[in-house]
Amino acid sequence: MKLALFDLDGTLLPTDSDHSFGEFMVAIGWADGERWRARNQHFFEQYQAGTLVLAEYVDFATSVWRGRPPGEAEAARQRFMREVIAPQIKPAAQALVQGHIAAGDMVAVVTATNEFVTRPIASAFGVETLLAVELARDASGQVTGQIYGVPTFREGKVTRVDAWLAAQGRTFHDFDDVLFYSDSTNDLPLLELVPTPVATNPTPALAAIAAERGWRTLNLFDTP
Repeated sequence: MKLALFDLDGTLLPTDSDHSFGEFMVAIGWADGERWRARNQHFFEQYQAGTLVLAEYVDFATSVWRGRPPGEAEAARQRFMREVIAPQIKPAAQALVQGHIAAGDMVAVVTATNEFVTRPIASAFGVETLLAVELARDASGQVTGQIYGVPTFREGKVTRVDAWLAAQGRTFHDFDDVLFYSDSTNDLPLLELVPTPVATNPTPALAAIAAERGWRTLNLFDTP
């Protein structure tokens, strides 16, 4: 049995779900138009440049919905899935994930986007195990804007994957192979650790590293 780990944004989706959710907040009138959009874009550019302070972004990104009644927030999330994400789930990405599941491999989505945004996306791909940024909650269950535990970001992805496997009494050595599919140099700590890194729809920076190191490169979104 193999272990297949998937980054989400830019890897299984040809978009960034976190950034898109912020844009959706503007579209439905929950966020302050151009001011919000400018800050959201600024954080996205920091992520791409590898300079993002994740805690600051999570506080910003959740601020627009976390104070709303749970039913309203959930309805917005479902609408986001229907209108924004569903059209972005492409057959090639779906087939890649389903191929691993059909082969009996253990599969997980490992993403730096928070659990609220990504839980239904992982489910749409048929993946039960989601390792995402967990959101801290107060005694009443309200999201506080802080991160709970180790975030699945850069080296944190390694920590969270190791902890998930350890809870099952497993390590990488228990699998015939361990693959990690990612598009970003932010994921180099985990890409460099697994036996089979797969640069998937890679950024130019990751494509150059993959070529230098002889890593497999996969492009899921080249065909119409």
